[in-house]
Amino acid sequence: MAPPATVIQMLRSLSTPRVLTTIHYHGALGNHHQLQRRSTSTSPSIPSPRFSLAPVLHTVRSYSSSSKQESASGEAGAEASPGPTVTNANAPLLAKLFPQTSPEVDRGGEEERKKREDEEAKENERAWKRMKLGFAIFGGGGLAAGLWAVYEFGKPQVDENGQTIEDELSEKPLVQQYIQRMWKSMYYYQKMIQEPSRDKLLPDPLKPPYIQPRYTLVLEMKDVLVHPDWTYHTGWRFKKRPGVDHFLAECAKEFEIVVFTAEQGMTVFPILDALDPNGYIMYRLVRDATHFVDGHHVKNLDNLNRDLSKVIVIDWDANSTKMHPDNTFGISRWHGNDDDGQLLDLISFLKLIAQSNVDDVREVLHYYRQFDDPISQFRENQRKLAEQMEEAERIEQTKAKPMVKQWSRNILGR
Repeated sequence: MAPPATVIQMLRSLSTPRVLTTIHYHGALGNHHQLQRRSTSTSPSIPSPRFSLAPVLHTVRSYSSSSKQESASGEAGAEASPGPTVTNANAPLLAKLFPQTSPEVDRGGEEERKKREDEEAKENERAWKRMKLGFAIFGGGGLAAGLWAVYEFGKPQVDENGQTIEDELSEKPLVQQYIQRMWKSMYYYQKMIQEPSRDKLLPDPLKPPYIQPRYTLVLEMKDVLVHPDWTYHTGWRFKKRPGVDHFLAECAKEFEIVVFTAEQGMTVFPILDALDPNGYIMYRLVRDATHFVDGHHVKNLDNLNRDLSKVIVIDWDANSTKMHPDNTFGISRWHGNDDDGQLLDLISFLKLIAQSNVDDVREVLHYYRQFDDPISQFRENQRKLAEQMEEAERIEQTKAKPMVKQWSRNILGR
């Protein structure tokens, strides 16, 4: 048993020749009976047959299996169907009633699809040609740049008179000379980027009669002293940390203050000029004084030209001081909040070290490295020390003096 016809198949079957023939036949029959009723109006007893769509629907159901069967059965039905010969005169009417069943729509969609596929194929071909041209230009440019680099960095040096200076590569073949000189030049520039620009970052300590502070305090500028801040009205600006002026003034009494940051000098120097008009900061070191290691600018204190047992580094980034962690006192990064008070606690910590004449600050800093927040731990230690001192003073004051000594003083008149 065949499956029931779908709506689309039924609609498509309406445009087949046999269906059109059947519709035309029943339409003609209806017109014939209408004329007969007019002519025989005197004999109303003869009933006139009425046109019904039941045969049409029955024909639609019987011819809704597939498109190929519809075409074949349509042709056979057109040849064997009774009634007068019928053309496709009613096809435009069905196309207007059911546009989706019109064969012209199918042919137009097919042509549009083929046209779109042809345009896509042409566009892909043009894109491939452009890609090949781009590869050719890029490869040619790269080859030209490589040859220029070999010539420019591999040529021998000349003196002031234009004479070629002989080196250890002069006896080798010409191509090998240029390639090895270029490689040597590349290594030199790489070393220039990765290593500090000089071996001694600071001058030698001051000699008497000048006063050289006993301890050196190395400070990070960004997010320790100032914080970059952006607003819609002001744009980029650097905000001073609360208490930074008092911090610099107090630390300058006991320490040699050095600002050591990975920022560029063109950014650092104007900021420090505005931040420190009194000159408490003695030296300024910027990015060219750092080591570039594993993607980080690292502060190598070995090039500082100072005794590391007297150097204290204040920073929030552990990667920037990973070569000398025992010289680092880590504090939390300042994000620009106005209720910050870490610099005031830091003053107490640094003055305590300086007044205690600590021989090696690395022992103290190593102790505080085990805590996540060294400043909070220092405050807690100070609170415990104050309580112990108050307790000792109270015990000393309440301690009773011996009665024998009092009697001896009274007897002897002392």
